Amino acid sequence: MSTTSTITANLPVGASVPPYTPHAISVSLPTWRDNVAYEEGQKRVVDSMVTGYPRFFLHLSIQKLARIFEHKYGRNGERCMLFATQKVAEHCRSFMQKYSVNCRLMSLLICPEDKANGRIIERDVRTQSDCSSAASVNVHIVLFPPDSFPFAKQFWQHTGMGMSSRLAEHCLSMLPDEVTQARTPSSPPMLPRYIGKAFNKHYSVKSQSRSTSPPLPQPSSRGETLEADHSVYLEERYGRNLPLAFASSAKRALRRRVAGVLIHDTAHEYQGEPVAGGKNLVVGPSSRGVADVSEHDVYLYPTGMAAIWNAHHIALATRPVAKSVCFGFPYTDTLKILQKWGPGCHFFGEGVDSEIDELEALLKREVSQNPDKPPVVALFTEFPSNPLLRSANLPRLRALADKYDFLLVIDETIGNFVNVEVLPYADVVVSSLSKVFSGVANVMGGSLVLNPRRKYYAALKAYMDANFEDLYYDEDAIYMERNSRDFQRRISIIDNNTTAVCDFLRSRSVAGGASSAVLKEVFYPKYITPQNYEICRIKMPGVEGGYGGLFSLTFTSNAASEAFFDALECYKGPSLGTNFTLACPFTILAHFAELDWAAQYGVEEGLVRISVGMEDTQLLLRWFDVALKVAEATASVPNLALE
Repeated sequence: MSTTSTITANLPVGASVPPYTPHAISVSLPTWRDNVAYEEGQKRVVDSMVTGYPRFFLHLSIQKLARIFEHKYGRNGERCMLFATQKVAEHCRSFMQKYSVNCRLMSLLICPEDKANGRIIERDVRTQSDCSSAASVNVHIVLFPPDSFPFAKQFWQHTGMGMSSRLAEHCLSMLPDEVTQARTPSSPPMLPRYIGKAFNKHYSVKSQSRSTSPPLPQPSSRGETLEADHSVYLEERYGRNLPLAFASSAKRALRRRVAGVLIHDTAHEYQGEPVAGGKNLVVGPSSRGVADVSEHDVYLYPTGMAAIWNAHHIALATRPVAKSVCFGFPYTDTLKILQKWGPGCHFFGEGVDSEIDELEALLKREVSQNPDKPPVVALFTEFPSNPLLRSANLPRLRALADKYDFLLVIDETIGNFVNVEVLPYADVVVSSLSKVFSGVANVMGGSLVLNPRRKYYAALKAYMDANFEDLYYDEDAIYMERNSRDFQRRISIIDNNTTAVCDFLRSRSVAGGASSAVLKEVFYPKYITPQNYEICRIKMPGVEGGYGGLFSLTFTSNAASEAFFDALECYKGPSLGTNFTLACPFTILAHFAELDWAAQYGVEEGLVRISVGMEDTQLLLRWFDVALKVAEATASVPNLALE
């Protein structure tokens, strides 16, 4: 067994992925049962977690800072959520008020002087002499009754606009030692992730009490606690970071990279500043398929979901209010955003061409009933979709958007702009930069791009110029800029690896014509709705896009799914687009409380999603060959094959 496979196979449940990464955005859940246990809130899994995906798991530094403020400012056991700006805190309060939750907002200005002064001072009572450092931070706190925590958690999860873990660490570093080192009372137990249906009937564990829920553990109980110097070393092991003074240059470099205007993207720095972010750097026309896109049409957000939430918010603010459309089965929070903010949405969960006919019929009905306004405000679609890797017919959707006067918002995260050219069809393109653009899985980020060739560009641009709020924490932008310098090279390697693995797996699948196969289907853009994907796949002399690094598998039995997953010798955990291969039982993690609903759209309970990395191709093929043989062995065991 290779060293790489040994490391991945031995990574324990709850460890950060990658290992010993202070701000890792994935967590090791190495077996199928571990993933079920996580969803059920079993203590053996939850208590072992040192991290998790940031929109679902509150980083330990954020938990610690929240406990300090709850202890100091909470009334009658109030809980709190932390945000970087007042506007986001107000959005959180408004969301919770829809559920009749009474919230209080507080604002603090935390300064380096606080550490020496031994106190925390509310922003409203500070004098100028209290705080003179540029390192000071505004923190906005939403306090609410403890039993209302699930609603606050929904806002945190759906919008992706919660406080950055690096910002929380910075805040903690400025607080007095007697505050940060004090043993504050533990917060009440965290309520189940899913309100009203936290436990699934298919996976009930008799020995577990269903009245208990995952607690918010004390950070000191974690096995991966690192000294500050060691933490910095581990964070920077992929390359030296820029000084924080150059955060604006880092953000400028990121916007240019996303806009596709860098003539020669370089990893070089000049006197500490990234060359790609230099103010006087000469840039060229965009390579995104719309030549006049510029860095000024690109907006950065703390997460991809924050970009999606804001795209929806912008649509509602600039166009006549109407329902939106979700076309295709999306990642779960996209649909939740469209359903919970605004007047609701029409959901076309298959995302195939026949549903475009149904969509057009709906639009005609809406116009006949109310001809004075557009029938929908915007249509959101992923290209391709996660996890079924279906690609929508963008020319047809664009034609409908033009005819019926609505915005077309395309999420290009899975395809990515190295492989596909979707901007010409869109009014707005959103993406999660946390994925393959970063690759390292140690920072979050998102982007939103406006298409200057579209009818409503001027209105959207004017709104953004007047209302855009930079929520992207400077230190996160520094890491993202460093990580993304070689993203095109990495994507090429990942594309080639994924095609090799998928071709191998499909040859052993029912869909590929294999007899007595336990593997049913390989969901990959090369095989799934290929005619629609090929329309947008980049094909130019010397530049040819691939099919991305993500695919999903379905099996003839749940036993085969579980056996395959458990035997696969790669990291297991949430997220995708990593430089290393990462797998998860997607439906268990994303739809545990609604398995039957997801199955209606082809998202089967036993679906395994894999994001391929940059490992040696032959090593990857050996991993998948071994795992598939273990899955195939379940077919010879009758009681397993029938599960």
